[in-house]
Amino acid sequence: MKATAHLAWKSLANRKTTAILTILTVAISVILLLGVERIRTQAKNSFANTISGTDLIVGARSGQVNLLLYSVFRIGNATNNIDWKSFEEFSQNPAVDWAIPISLGDSHKGFRVMGTTQAYFDHYKYGQKQHIELSEGREFNSLFETVIGADVARELGYKIGTEIIIAHGISDVGFARHDNLPFKVVGILAPTGTPVDKTVHVSLEAIEAIHVGWESGTNMGNNPGADVLKKMDFQPQQITAFMLGLKSKIQTFALQRQINTYNKEPLSAILPGIALHELWGMMSVAEQALLAVSGFVVVAGLLGMLSSLLTSLQERRREMAILRAMGARPRHVFVLLVSEATALTFAGIITGIAGLYALLAVIKPFIQHQYGISIELNFLTSYEWMLMGLVLIAGVIIGFIPAFRAYRQSLADGMTIRI
Repeated sequence: MKATAHLAWKSLANRKTTAILTILTVAISVILLLGVERIRTQAKNSFANTISGTDLIVGARSGQVNLLLYSVFRIGNATNNIDWKSFEEFSQNPAVDWAIPISLGDSHKGFRVMGTTQAYFDHYKYGQKQHIELSEGREFNSLFETVIGADVARELGYKIGTEIIIAHGISDVGFARHDNLPFKVVGILAPTGTPVDKTVHVSLEAIEAIHVGWESGTNMGNNPGADVLKKMDFQPQQITAFMLGLKSKIQTFALQRQINTYNKEPLSAILPGIALHELWGMMSVAEQALLAVSGFVVVAGLLGMLSSLLTSLQERRREMAILRAMGARPRHVFVLLVSEATALTFAGIITGIAGLYALLAVIKPFIQHQYGISIELNFLTSYEWMLMGLVLIAGVIIGFIPAFRAYRQSLADGMTIRI
């Protein structure tokens, strides 16, 4: 067996150009297969870890997936705002332990701005019920102070004391900026791997203050300065959504029904876990399609290897015959060809795994910035090892075809063949 392995290595080295191309073909298919699986699972984990310990999310009447996306993941926009009095009524409900109001709609250099209260820092949790924490500074306690996420600080180079300008709406363009009202960075949050890292946090009162003199998203020109606004008392009129934590899980469905049938304005209350499950259901078709495509690419890669082995076999008939003449038995020739296929597949898998980690290391910052999905460079999971095992087995089976053809060749056929 050792001699056969050595002979297989020498044979592949003699045809190194073809062997390298075959390895790269298998490697590319492995990168796609593992890459789709890794991004799929990491995306699910990243989404699932974004919010924890919140029983209900309440917003204007809409689909529960849409409400989840804009309130938690900062994707898309609300269909409507909700009245502050509605928030006050439900936050004071006997079943409610805590409530976090949020106001969205503004931005800063591509990052969402969120208005909220001290309750956000006290009660919002992510991952395994982990609280958000400050890595530097403190929480805001004045009108024009802001606490920024870790990604905002890193990508824009902001530090404690930096002044920033908030823009009205999602597009950060000159005419939409609140230039006369700079915010001072007083705190930077520790990384969480969630959309929190990409958010600029200010008070609800600040959201009201910067929109004095604005109507329907248009600057009417009457914009008081910061000194004037600080002397005014601001009460939120509307918010985008709010999150509720209940004293008992048993009361969840009763309160949800009460909110959904609220007669003063149309509201929707959703359970984050159920909304996530619906989101995965919507994405399942796309997931299966991606996995099917990556599977076909693996098959195409293995068929390319088969084609290469069969083509080279015709050129190696004299080599096979000489081996037979030197005492090699048909099974030795068979094992030689299978060993070559196995070696090519194994080398392709190793190259593919190395290429996957190199590729993920390069695109990780881009995916984090664009989609808020944290891709961890963890070791292969048991399921991923199983996939690689199936690819290796398929490669070995593919090697049986040229090996069987070589097995059937006769000694006389090789010694008289014309090259």
